[in-house]
Amino acid sequence: MARGKRSWGSVRKLPSGRYQVRYLGPDREYHPAPVTFTTKADASAWLAREQTKISAGSWEAERAPRRELPTLTAYVRQWIRARTTATGEPLRPKTRHQYEQLHARHIADDPIGALALDAVTAVDVRAWWSRLPDDRPTWRAHAYRLLRAAFNSAVDEELIAATPCRIRSGGASKREREVRPATLAELDAITGAMPERYRAAVLLAAWCALRFGELTELRRPDVDLKAGVVHVRRAVVHVDGKDIVGPPKSAAGVRAVAIPPHVLPVVAEHLRGVSKARDALLFPSERDPQVHLALSTLARHFEKAREAAGRPDLRWHDLRHTGAVLAAQAGATLAELQGRLGHSSVAAALVYQHAADGRDAEIARRMSEMTRK
Repeated sequence: MARGKRSWGSVRKLPSGRYQVRYLGPDREYHPAPVTFTTKADASAWLAREQTKISAGSWEAERAPRRELPTLTAYVRQWIRARTTATGEPLRPKTRHQYEQLHARHIADDPIGALALDAVTAVDVRAWWSRLPDDRPTWRAHAYRLLRAAFNSAVDEELIAATPCRIRSGGASKREREVRPATLAELDAITGAMPERYRAAVLLAAWCALRFGELTELRRPDVDLKAGVVHVRRAVVHVDGKDIVGPPKSAAGVRAVAIPPHVLPVVAEHLRGVSKARDALLFPSERDPQVHLALSTLARHFEKAREAAGRPDLRWHDLRHTGAVLAAQAGATLAELQGRLGHSSVAAALVYQHAADGRDAEIARRMSEMTRK
């Protein structure tokens, strides 16, 4: 959204293509134009006329009748219901559920939620921000991003002149914990300590860097042993006590991942123990082969296995991190990492390539060895 700035007043281009104008009047209050303009020239001309009135002493503030706007709580609730992705598709169930949780906990139950949308000031937002739990930096950043996005939409809809969300880096958060990938020895120890029915799950999560929801929605046709590939076509998420199957986290999540040759025999052996039904789940619930495996069930076994490996800090999702770092250490380019992990941006893949940079000393040592040959 482009802004035309000058010493007095401002002209701002809205996403709709029209231009919005406001200026600081002699009463030290900001006054927006009562309408938006088709062209920047028209907007600038209106602004010039207001400046002429002030210079001539004939200016009077135009008090437009106040438009009754919904409370912040009501607006954000409606915003979540109507929100779509950048491609115009409905929000994923898990994303919508997270938005609803953030709204319920940090906006609807906070004093800021009762304020009219156009009554919320930057001071109100900063006070709200100070009330958010500072021991949950990631959750706090999510809450701020939700509020900021809702206010940006209100500006785009021309309900308010400007967003009151002006906290620098409010939507950013540092990693709550530094992830230390498992070593090959630790990975072997974890795999060996897991029940046999879950050993292939550990290896696919690590060596193929699959997300938990992608892994637990894998079915017989998704594994091609001859080509040595696992096809990620769907994922399952658990929302409000229900398993919902849909596309992976992003469009880039639909991918074919090559299975390392040393993992293939384990996957082949695992398939022999899976139901012969064509669409059988590879890792179903322990009680029902047609029900998805719950993370809590897998975690119960994984916690014992990680203790046996001397890595009580390792989480299941850290296996994916381990696989990404291993791929980077094997020489995968950014584009190759992005494709293997199903990331929609290169930025995420950079995290793992940086982790592989720790091998620089080893590379330097091998370079020296070349001189002795």
